[in-house]
Amino acid sequence: MIRKFVGAAVIALGLNTTAALAETPFIVVQSTTSTQNSGLFDHILPGFEAESGIDVRVVAVGTGQAIRNAINGDGDVLLVHAKPAEEKIVADGWGVERSDVMYNDFVLVGPKSDPARVKGGTDIVAALTAVAKAKAPFASRGDDSGTHKAELGHWATSGIDPTDASGTWYRETGSGMGATLNVASGMGAYALTDRATWQSFGNKGNLEVMVEGDPRLFNQYGVILVNPDKHPKVRAASGQRFIDWLTGPEGQAAIASYTLDGQQLFFPNAH
Repeated sequence: MIRKFVGAAVIALGLNTTAALAETPFIVVQSTTSTQNSGLFDHILPGFEAESGIDVRVVAVGTGQAIRNAINGDGDVLLVHAKPAEEKIVADGWGVERSDVMYNDFVLVGPKSDPARVKGGTDIVAALTAVAKAKAPFASRGDDSGTHKAELGHWATSGIDPTDASGTWYRETGSGMGATLNVASGMGAYALTDRATWQSFGNKGNLEVMVEGDPRLFNQYGVILVNPDKHPKVRAASGQRFIDWLTGPEGQAAIASYTLDGQQLFFPNAH
């Protein structure tokens, strides 16, 4: 089955008013690019759709944009990876409840020449400090995604503001993870990426994993039902059914069974 990824612009044009789409029950899931780039949704959603008869239409954008889309009512379910921002969505009343779904981790990748001399390290803050000291090229998503939020958090811990060097050794792509990795590959730059996208990425070129294993690189994903009290058009029953499946035994088993080249990409941890 070919997964249907719906552009945000299409949502804005009014999916809810399209008669043809209304013939089949469906929900819109605002989610991150990593769940798309990794192939996870292609693996897990057919099982839910076959069981429920509900079509799942995914809008895959950066976490920040996905959250804004959900706040605007352009979706029924939010599945992202920026826990503080997710908790704020619920606290502000835009989401009903947040639940853990799965986790993986981030890794720092970089060119084999390793000008910052960070390869084999397990301290992400020390590695970023070394990158800045060496003024080695660094490709940042710069798009308010979950990965970008995590990256900025590590820079803040280091006491370095890389945006002071924007356009020199620090390059903000304003793009998704795959596009940013393409930039990093092309210019021999370091980049922070979620491991699932990295393992699925086909243009590694001269890049390889430099730093991994720091507990601060833990990457948690959460799921939230968009609040129908704020947006009456939210398909609350169908959205909640998907959340219950995703965090229940079948969905969690489907997540755990997704592998690439023999490696598990996501680890379920609901409840």
